[in-house]
This record gives sequence, C-alpha cells and structure tokens, in this order.
Amino acid sequence: MTQSVGEQRGGYRPPDPVEVPPLYAWPPRPTAALRWLLFDLWFPWGFLYVVLAIVVWNHLTPGLERMATLEVGWVTLVWLRNAALLGLLAGGLHWWLYVRRTQGSDYKYVDRWPATDSDRFLWRHQVRDNMFWSLASGVTVWSLYEALTLWAWASGRIRGVVWSEAPVYLAVMTLLTFFWSTTHFWLNHRLLHWPPLYRTAHELHHRNVNTGPWTGISMHPIEHVIYFSMFLLWWVVPVHPTVIILSGFFNGLSPVVTHSGFDQLALGRRARVTVGDLFHHLHHRHFEVNYGNTPSPIDALAGTWHDGTDEAQEALRHRRRADQT
Repeated sequence: MTQSVGEQRGGYRPPDPVEVPPLYAWPPRPTAALRWLLFDLWFPWGFLYVVLAIVVWNHLTPGLERMATLEVGWVTLVWLRNAALLGLLAGGLHWWLYVRRTQGSDYKYVDRWPATDSDRFLWRHQVRDNMFWSLASGVTVWSLYEALTLWAWASGRIRGVVWSEAPVYLAVMTLLTFFWSTTHFWLNHRLLHWPPLYRTAHELHHRNVNTGPWTGISMHPIEHVIYFSMFLLWWVVPVHPTVIILSGFFNGLSPVVTHSGFDQLALGRRARVTVGDLFHHLHHRHFEVNYGNTPSPIDALAGTWHDGTDEAQEALRHRRRADQT
C-alpha cells in the first residue's frame, strides 16, 4: 500500500470530530446513550476485558486459601500472568501493524514508524525502550497492587462481596469501573503535568509522540505507582475479585489499544475494528489538551477538550499565545 486512507500532512485524521458522549447530553438522549455504552464504550474491547477478567479469576489466579497468606510464589504467578497477557496483546498488535505492516500506513495517525536510532530512548530504539519500561516497571507495579488487594480480600482485611449475594450491585460496579478508572486517570494525569513531576517522571512517557502498542504503560516507576493507585479504591469500596482484576486490565491492557498509533484495524476489505484513540493521541501531540478520556469528559468542563478539528487547533494556539503574554 502506498496511499494511506484519509491521508493528510502528518498522517491520518478521522473525518468526524471527537464529541462528548451522548450519555451526558441534555436533554437526555437515552437511545444514543445506550448505543454509545454498548458499541463505543464496551464493544469490542470492554467486553474482552470483562470476559478476560472472569476467565482469569476462575482459571489463572491462585485460590483464596493460598492468597490469604502473602507469599512471593503466588505473587510471581500474578506477575507472569499479567506479563503474558500484555505480551500477547501488545506483541500481537505490534507484529500485525508494525512488523508485518499488514495495512501499511492506512489509518495511522503519524506518517512515521517508531524510532530505531534516537538518543531519546534506551538502546536508541523506541520499541525496545517501551517494552522494557512496560514489563520491568509497569507489570511489576500493576501486579503488586493487584496482589496486595487480592491478599487483603482473601484474608478478610477488606470487605468483599460475592456474585451470588449481590449480582446487580456487582454488575453496576463492573460498569462503573470504566468511569472511575477514566476519572482517576484525569486526576493523576493532571498531577503528572505539574512541572516537577513532569520533569522527574512523566516526561519519559511523553517522549513517545509517535506512539505504538508497547507505549501504553511505558512509564517511569513513579508514574506507575500513581497511575495504578486505582486499586486502592477497592480497599474502601467492597467488590468481587473479578472487578479488582478488571480494573487492572482496564489500566494495564487498554492503553495498548489506545496507544496503538492506528485509528482502525483493517480486517479484510470491509471489516474494521477501532484500535486507536484520537482523543489521547492529540494529547501526545499537543501536550496541553485532553488530559483524560472521553468516558469521563472532564476536559470539556476544564476547557482543555481538543476534538481534532482545525478550529480546536486554532483555539489552542490562541490559548498558548495568551499564556505567553
């Protein structure tokens, strides 16, 4: 392929601007809101994370009796499981989109490929750098938070709920996990843009202007400690381990997709699956916009929402000029 779908200077730009979800529309738009929940928020990736959390809890997580005692052995198993899942998803997308380049640069946000000779990255290689930080630090911090929370649940140190006793409550908590996680992300992300923390930690993630699947949780260890602190919510809000594991997947695996660098994954001539997130890509490109995610549109209230249009870019230029005067 030599011609990129929707090609423009700098890469692909989707034809439609990023809008605030109809869930927040006034007057209410219930049909549109339900369609957004089912087909934008949950399908296909949200459903995948939920199903994966159920399977992992039942088949790839140590039993409650074993987890009631904090031991290196089973914590290591949690790390290995999470590392394997991250490797399958990030490695699979990277192989398909960047090694085989199955769809060329079609739907690619940036018309360049990952750096292979840049002093900004370890070993001067962007993908190797991203893999190192994702696995050595990201999966480690994620797994420690998860293991400590599961240990507290299994040992009775925090209150737990089981599906047989409260199915409706746990179903609601499963859905709310997506919104709490994105709200938590906005809060910790704004903190990370505080200059001292940005220079110390967050700058490492922002070296990736041209993102790829392994970029998702390629962060400084300090940022990982802040980013995965979402797990602490379950120390005060009672849930089942499937919800605890789901929150880890949403924070640990979903960034693989949102940082893929492509807007769509082409499956044959007609079928396509959304794999990118223009909203967050614009943050990597412009830094001072889109600190959160669209499910929790706090940026719209804060005045930092960039919808990808030329008008939004011009407004950003005016804001930058005003800040300089």
